Amino acid sequence: MADDTPHPALPSELPVVPLRRTVAFPLTLQPLAVNRPMSIDSVNAALGGDRLVLLVLQKGDDDDPKTEDLALIGTVGIIRQMARAPHGLNIIVEGMMRVRLDLVTRTGTALRAKVTAVPEVTERSVEVDAYVRRLHELVDRALSLTGGLSQEVKQLVAGIDDPLRLAYLLGTLLDVRPEEKQELLERDPLPKKLGFAHDLLAREVAVLELKGKIESQAQQEMTDAQRQYYLRQQLKAIQNELGEGEGDEITVLRERITGANFPDPVREVATREVDRLARMTPASPDYQMIRTYLDWLFDLPWSTTTDDRLDPVEARRVLDEDHYDLDKVKERIVEYLAVRKLKGDMKGPILCFVGPPGVGKTSLGQSIARAMNRKFVRISLGGIRDEAEIRGHRRTYIGSMPGRIAQALRQAGSINPVFMLDELDKIAAGFQGDPAAALLEVLDPAQNHGFRDHYLEVPLDLSKVLFIATANQLGTVHPALLDRMEMISLTGYTEDEKAHIARRYLIPRQLSEHGLLPGAIDFEDRALRLIIGDYTREAGVRNLERLLGAVARKVAARVATGELPISVPPGGLSTAEDVAPPSAPPLVVVDAEQVDDYLGPARFRREVAFRTSRPGVATGVAWTEAGGDVLFIEASLLPGGKEQIILTGQLGNVMQESARAAVSHIRANASELGVDADFLEHRDLHIHVPAGAIPKDGPSAGVTMATAILSAARREPVREDVAMTGEITLSGLVLPVGGIREKALAARRFGIRTLILPALNEPDLIEMPADLKADMTFVPATTLEDVLRVALPAKVEEGLTERAT
Repeated sequence: MADDTPHPALPSELPVVPLRRTVAFPLTLQPLAVNRPMSIDSVNAALGGDRLVLLVLQKGDDDDPKTEDLALIGTVGIIRQMARAPHGLNIIVEGMMRVRLDLVTRTGTALRAKVTAVPEVTERSVEVDAYVRRLHELVDRALSLTGGLSQEVKQLVAGIDDPLRLAYLLGTLLDVRPEEKQELLERDPLPKKLGFAHDLLAREVAVLELKGKIESQAQQEMTDAQRQYYLRQQLKAIQNELGEGEGDEITVLRERITGANFPDPVREVATREVDRLARMTPASPDYQMIRTYLDWLFDLPWSTTTDDRLDPVEARRVLDEDHYDLDKVKERIVEYLAVRKLKGDMKGPILCFVGPPGVGKTSLGQSIARAMNRKFVRISLGGIRDEAEIRGHRRTYIGSMPGRIAQALRQAGSINPVFMLDELDKIAAGFQGDPAAALLEVLDPAQNHGFRDHYLEVPLDLSKVLFIATANQLGTVHPALLDRMEMISLTGYTEDEKAHIARRYLIPRQLSEHGLLPGAIDFEDRALRLIIGDYTREAGVRNLERLLGAVARKVAARVATGELPISVPPGGLSTAEDVAPPSAPPLVVVDAEQVDDYLGPARFRREVAFRTSRPGVATGVAWTEAGGDVLFIEASLLPGGKEQIILTGQLGNVMQESARAAVSHIRANASELGVDADFLEHRDLHIHVPAGAIPKDGPSAGVTMATAILSAARREPVREDVAMTGEITLSGLVLPVGGIREKALAARRFGIRTLILPALNEPDLIEMPADLKADMTFVPATTLEDVLRVALPAKVEEGLTERAT
């Protein structure tokens, strides 16, 4: 009987998809990769209508076949699924019926055809049943052979009872020539079709048997290398058949590896990853991850270096041009370049600049890079809590990436940059790990030649990098890190140094940033020093530059409104060579009387005399992260008490112990110090350090607290022009403290001209600026009595005279 399966009515014309090297059969599902423009147009035409398409075998491999190249019998199919691919479309077509091509026409690039259905007779007979049974036996035989059909195919074939469907399914699965598949499609009647399918399957079984025999004979002689080559060739052939063969991208990657100047371990890893990539499809989840990893390997400067400028004289000139003073840092860089010039392969030093904000630590790193002709990169470590920020994340995590060290090297583009680790003292440990511990390997010259980032997992040579760390204080830095770095202290600037820096660097920069020609504003010396002394109290010059910018903004506003003549060339300042004529007078001269017109009233007052005008107040100096500062320590004896000591002002444990040590020494030596032995009887002693919102600690205020207590007990004010620092012991000795330069600068900013310091700190005076030593008197003290001779001279001398008598 005829095939009476219901099919959709055939339209007058059908879009044609020519097939190369394959045939589509009715009653089967056929996946197809559609790449040619004419075929894509036909598929799109079918999708825009009833989804019916004519699949017909093409003779040859031409991209644009002629009508005579098409077979006369084809299959009408309906498109069940469609997906877009990088180079075309992927579709799944279900074969519906066999048709004959009557007339083929071309519309643009697409082919269309008028067809006539060719029905097939599916009547069952003894002969048909015999063929069906024999075909099932051959399928079972094929499964028992090496490389035969899969178990899923056996289950699929075993479940088919329709002879016609069985013949067409085997035609789809068998690896035979396209002409033989076309002959199977055209064969009639059904017994002959089944007989032809039987012949094809029997031949395939014979081939499998012979192939298994040959492989078993050759297997004993095949070496491991030959076996791997054979498997790779088979895999490549299969991938090419599926359209997944090695494409242009893999070829390009292999060429880049060949041309890259990789170290051997990196080249080995890159080659292995490209081999993995070649075995994957672009749709694989790991494909893009490996591709990103390879991009990182290609972008890092494994062997790229910049040529150092090994001329110490020229390097010193560049450093002097960019920064004023800072001789110790400049000498260290010049020494490094001199040794490099003589030795050639010296490892980069690891420096740490310690100093208050605004003294030029970061800009000094940029200047060093310019002097050495190296690239400069900077990473800020402030607030980092995750160890992976330094070492990177392992590639098992989604969104993983290298750490900041590797990222900065890619940014620099060379393996020997000047690398600044800013705000080293602001690192904090978190539950993800301690970043400071990860930096131990980075900053260790004995280990950093083989630094391993968790993401890269290959050695990264950091031995040629010049590392420069910056910090405001060292108390929060990991001790092991301190051991690996060479400390260079950058102290605050004196008033003369700030004035020089302002005229040489800050004022020209602010004029340029505000669109004014160089020399447009002239600050008189008294005005500049007034801004430095009464409007800023800082170790650096950051606030000073901000105030100079405020003056420049007001002048720029007057120029823009027409109050002052134009001070900019047409189009603004475009180059560093735009300078005013040598004879052009400044637009504005700022004198001391005009400073408050630009900046308002002074922000700081000279309050030392006012604060120390009463007994019980002594002036001390302290070191802070922002430089030095002045402390006013107050002491008061409260009647009706129980000899208690009250300490207020957020004092730390060390500072509280210093206060108690001072009280004990005074009580033990009361008569020599000019006070009654029972000065605390029925009284309480209250010691207060103002600015209670700020925590304070350290031993250096010991002599100041002792002086304040004696001042209160004797009811004699401390000299207003004297400040002091030093640790006191129970025996009255004055021990050395740190930060003498910063403390001296702070005292001078407050108008103090005499500083009492421990005698053991006298060597620190050698490096004091000459103008500071000329402007101040430094009094070394060995005992508390030495301090009191200067701060409270009268009764101390009397007590010491009585003691001698």
